Amino acid sequence: MPIKTSAEFKIEYMQILDESGNVDASLDPKLSNDALLEIYRQMLLARTFDRKCMNLQRQGRMFTYIPVEGQEACQIGSCFALEKSDWIVPAFRETAAYIARGMPIKTLSYYWMGSEKGNSAPKDVNAFPVSIPVGSQMLHAVGIGWAAKLKKHRTIALTFFGDGATSEGDFYEAINFAGVFKAQMIFLCQNNGWAISIPRSKQTATQTLAQKGIAAGIYSLQVDGMDVLAVYKATKDAAERARKGEGATLIECLTYRLGPHSTSDDPKKYRNQEEADSWKKKDPVDRFKLYLQKKGIWNEALEQKLQADADALVENGIKEAEGDNVPKLEDMFDYVYAEMPLVLKEQYEELKQIENEKKAAGE
Repeated sequence: MPIKTSAEFKIEYMQILDESGNVDASLDPKLSNDALLEIYRQMLLARTFDRKCMNLQRQGRMFTYIPVEGQEACQIGSCFALEKSDWIVPAFRETAAYIARGMPIKTLSYYWMGSEKGNSAPKDVNAFPVSIPVGSQMLHAVGIGWAAKLKKHRTIALTFFGDGATSEGDFYEAINFAGVFKAQMIFLCQNNGWAISIPRSKQTATQTLAQKGIAAGIYSLQVDGMDVLAVYKATKDAAERARKGEGATLIECLTYRLGPHSTSDDPKKYRNQEEADSWKKKDPVDRFKLYLQKKGIWNEALEQKLQADADALVENGIKEAEGDNVPKLEDMFDYVYAEMPLVLKEQYEELKQIENEKKAAGE
């Protein structure tokens, strides 16, 4: 008896802007000029803040920082497609996403300066705090998406994660749950090719990361992650499907971090310069600028104004944070558990006594 094919699948790939800023008219989301300029403003602001943080960390004015340069299109394009009531559930490299959702520069600066105030978003910003464990945030996102469905709300959750996270158990549990219960959510994988210093080829053997979603019964696709319009459209389509009750979507954005994994990392030890240079030619900010220029809505005078505005926002936000960043002893204890367990209470009282003794001795 011949072997039969039980099922066949395919992964679609979406690109709207090429590296020269030319647009595929059939896929162009046809955003207004004001919307396009707002996307560019956010991308420019994110990159300005990102580079400033790298410098501040080198000066000892910030702690370890996770740069986002190169991945702005993934984060700003996707967030621009969301409604205000939607939630983002980030990992640790989502500075641009926070900016797109309206997080103040001051609050972002607090976080990277080690202040607990950086974990508190304004009430009108639906964004979860930074999640450092790889992949665990996806489970929280599924909870939001399922709750929204049960309550018949329009709300969806979008969770960000990297290529390395797709090898974690939390990822498989999350996509399986979302597939079964048709949670109102989007899984957005920023596949930058590297799980810190481990290349994608050595941490998963699958042909694409998107196809992992198919195993869970989730619509999945690949997108040019350096193309902000493609990311926007893919996310907008996924959000509409979720709101219609058609379940979750997995979007694999093919992107690249142009800098190190973190300020504690040296990518030259594991990435060759030729690879980095080839991706630099796909820079999402430069590509989008070329597109705007060809549409006649970008010029050098506008660029100078937008850059000056971004510089001012970043400088003022950092200045405010530095002037108000006085850590308190109790910050290390108050935000771990809803009720502080006895072992932490004992440690807190011991440290408080030491602090009081130092003050009394004039230290």
